[in-house]
Amino acid sequence: MPELIVRSLGQQPYLETWEAMKSFTAERGDDTNDELWCLEHPRVYTQGQAGKAEHILAPGDITVIQVDRGGQVTYHGPGQLVIYLMIGLTRRKIGVRGLVDIIEQGIVRTLAELDIAAEPRPDAPGVYVGDAKIASLGLRVRRGCSFHGLALNVDMDMEPFGRINPCGYAGLAMCQTSDFTSASIDAVEQLLVAQLVSGLGDSVVSYRNGWDDQAGPSI
Repeated sequence: MPELIVRSLGQQPYLETWEAMKSFTAERGDDTNDELWCLEHPRVYTQGQAGKAEHILAPGDITVIQVDRGGQVTYHGPGQLVIYLMIGLTRRKIGVRGLVDIIEQGIVRTLAELDIAAEPRPDAPGVYVGDAKIASLGLRVRRGCSFHGLALNVDMDMEPFGRINPCGYAGLAMCQTSDFTSASIDAVEQLLVAQLVSGLGDSVVSYRNGWDDQAGPSI
């Protein structure tokens, strides 16, 4: 199995990152390294393939982008940890449900390390603290490979969630790790990456800040 590459990318524009994910997936071969892209986005709403226009209540000055992941509308913004999982599922013999389980349990274990009790729900992908949603999932699989991924609310302006029905649920309460702990987004990223690497079973991992000339697209 080729080594897993984990990239810490800071804040990246949404559209360019989405195009990079699609290009990476379209061009990858049997020996291409799997990658995790860890980043934040500027303020943007993304509407998944199952999304309905009526769940976007009052977007105001925030752009709405129709995307090819599963799920419905969600919000991304600074202070939210986004991790995109560019994983060869066929090569790893992992199904989509298996990858969802790895992601959800990785988030649950990460939050437990921060003394936050959380759990997934069988009827709706994502992770919840009580009745409030703290992390969202949205994936796409093409040619046996995944892209898109997870968004964990860490320390962000939560007001834009009030302008939509998050994930298609009217009145869904949202929360973030800063409601419970002072852990920085960098600290949360390190914890969650470790849990995802463990869940994927990788023993050879390369950690990189930003893009490089050897692998991954340049955006």
